[in-house]
Amino acid sequence: MALHVRGVLLPDDEVRDLWLVGDRVTFEPVPGAETVLDGGYLLPGLVDAHCHIGIARGGAPITSLDQARELARIDRDAGVLAIRDAGSPYPYPELEDEPDLPRLARAGRHVAPPKRYLRDIGVEVPAAEVAATVAEQARAGNGWVKLVGDWIERDAGDLAPAWDADTMTAAVKAAHAAGVRAAVHTFSESAVDIMVRAGVDSVEHGTGLSLDLIDEMARRGTALVPTMINIATFGGIAEQARAKFPAYADHMLALRDRFPDVVRAAHEAGVPIYLGTDAGGGIDHGLAAEEMLLLHDRAGMSPLDVLAAASWGARAWLGFPGLVEGGLADLVAYDSDPRRDLSVVRRPTRLILRGRVLR
Repeated sequence: MALHVRGVLLPDDEVRDLWLVGDRVTFEPVPGAETVLDGGYLLPGLVDAHCHIGIARGGAPITSLDQARELARIDRDAGVLAIRDAGSPYPYPELEDEPDLPRLARAGRHVAPPKRYLRDIGVEVPAAEVAATVAEQARAGNGWVKLVGDWIERDAGDLAPAWDADTMTAAVKAAHAAGVRAAVHTFSESAVDIMVRAGVDSVEHGTGLSLDLIDEMARRGTALVPTMINIATFGGIAEQARAKFPAYADHMLALRDRFPDVVRAAHEAGVPIYLGTDAGGGIDHGLAAEEMLLLHDRAGMSPLDVLAAASWGARAWLGFPGLVEGGLADLVAYDSDPRRDLSVVRRPTRLILRGRVLR
């Protein structure tokens, strides 16, 4: 049965009538459609572009599809109707078409250096095996691979690139040769420099970005997913490590403290920025609204730019068309204008996913 909704459509900023026929949007009236919403502010469903429904709270891999479903539903109920899972140790292609779960863009497992990443999460390989492993993980996902660009190097006592620059550059080339996009985890200055110049498609976190590198990202169109909620945890990470690795602890705190200015500079330079929470492991699911508020309050992005980063802009980037003619029937509605008070994104009043009313 066709559904009818009416409200102020963003970003168009005008009252529009939409008809949802199956999983598609049309602006052409459909006789007999059921009106399920009349009033409020309408957005294409939110996106969490850095999320892990394959990692349980605490950092262990999930062990069942039901666990992944449970985590995805937490995000869905907060208005997130599309997820990019930025690396999962548990495969779940079966969930891509489940009608009550967010749409999924997926990477396979993280490709990581040996004994320098979270236990049991990534495929840990030496330099000689990186390119082949990237090609393998490209087949395990549905359009993305995830590279671990840096982590603590215990002998050095600080962050260091995962592999040499040639290997990391070859990893990006291997992803593109396999027909997928590459996302890279980076905290450090050196690794993000290597990966941006190698042509990576998205920088995850990116605390080490310099102004020169931000300009290069803008020139290339490289995306940034800041995960500001994650970066806020650096204080705890630093203090836990301080006794053994004081230089690393100081470095992490410095990266945390400068990060809002980094994100602000990236936005002002025209770097595409998309919302991601890094939910899974150390970050709870369902916090997209809190990440949106951090982008506004700490990084100075306008409410409209934040909404674009979390909704129509992110959906276009991931290939999930928004509320346009022929677009996907995913909609989140709010009683009042989120451009005037962004905190209303904490309280969605209507969720429609794949043309079905969830609430």
